[in-house]
Amino acid sequence: MAEKDGLRARSWLAQALGWIDEASGAIVPPIHVASTYERDADNAYSRGYSYGRPDNPTVQHAEEIIRTLEGGAAAMVLSSGMSAALAVFLALKPGDRVIVPPVFYWGLRRWVMQDATQWGLIVDVVDMRDLAALEASLKRAPTALVWIETPANPLWHVCDIAAIAQLAHDHGALLAADSTVATPILSQPLRLGADLVMHSATKYLNGHSDVIAGALVTAAVTDVWSRISSVRSAHGMILGSFEAHQLIRGMRTLDLRVRAACESAQAIAESLSVHPRVDAVLYPGLSDHPEHAIAARQMHGGFGGMLSIRCHGGAAAAIKTAAQVRLWKRATSLGSVESLIEHRASVEGPGTPCPDDLLRLSVGIEDPEDLLEDLDRALRA
Repeated sequence: MAEKDGLRARSWLAQALGWIDEASGAIVPPIHVASTYERDADNAYSRGYSYGRPDNPTVQHAEEIIRTLEGGAAAMVLSSGMSAALAVFLALKPGDRVIVPPVFYWGLRRWVMQDATQWGLIVDVVDMRDLAALEASLKRAPTALVWIETPANPLWHVCDIAAIAQLAHDHGALLAADSTVATPILSQPLRLGADLVMHSATKYLNGHSDVIAGALVTAAVTDVWSRISSVRSAHGMILGSFEAHQLIRGMRTLDLRVRAACESAQAIAESLSVHPRVDAVLYPGLSDHPEHAIAARQMHGGFGGMLSIRCHGGAAAAIKTAAQVRLWKRATSLGSVESLIEHRASVEGPGTPCPDDLLRLSVGIEDPEDLLEDLDRALRA
């Protein structure tokens, strides 16, 4: 985990990098809402701000926290996780080839499968857990970008970031990693060789179900990063100052929330793995998970707050279970303080890789025994 001034992340996160307002002494940063900044008499902008779309002190404060968390060279926040991901793909050039996995965030997967070719991109789908298959794909044609998500929503596949980074770089490709579920508390893909890391900041980084935001961090400031920045500005993918302020507020408790969710998710996964009404539990923290050893090597302090269960009795049993819960909330999202449950195949629709007996669980910070008792009652009902 990134340190700053000799302090561990939990300490400097709690103080939002230790910022103090020079004018008032306030320990909470103000919200800068200005869209326009005054030029100097010599027509320059010596204070560093020219216009509100690319320049905002509150937004830049949020970016610096995220950059420090990931140990990157630069960071940017965007208007949503989807816009953060699309900014990477739209920064590529017509004719560029990209490799994506079969299982990743469904909204991005749908865009890549349906719309990417209209932007001139060539798409190959490879199971990133199979390094030989990835290498074969990289050898077939020049590739600009390899995109991974680990753990991958909603089946929680885990891929080897360091090994994939090496393969990508050996063949002249960049590696971008969606690390939304792992969070910077558990894993830092840039330190494992990734070139870019993406977060749906709506989820764990904010953590309170009240902000839509995305984030990107780069290992180095390159021409690609400059193009991504241009895409953000040209497409209006900016984050408002109020949302940035809320994001800063959320990140102050990121370490505490993530560790609490991991501890509860581990306990719930272990209990449900022997439940008579559960056919399978998908969670990297279980020793029988196919990629448990990889997860243990590249995730530190826990295996995340997300898991899925496959209900005995098929889709009908899964939907009925979700209908019976009282404490869990039937809602689409993840990574917040409240625990959420949903029948994922219903959300993703036709073409989903998600089995129809699967329920996706986002574990919050409630008492884990209460969460487990609620699930047990719903499953048995």
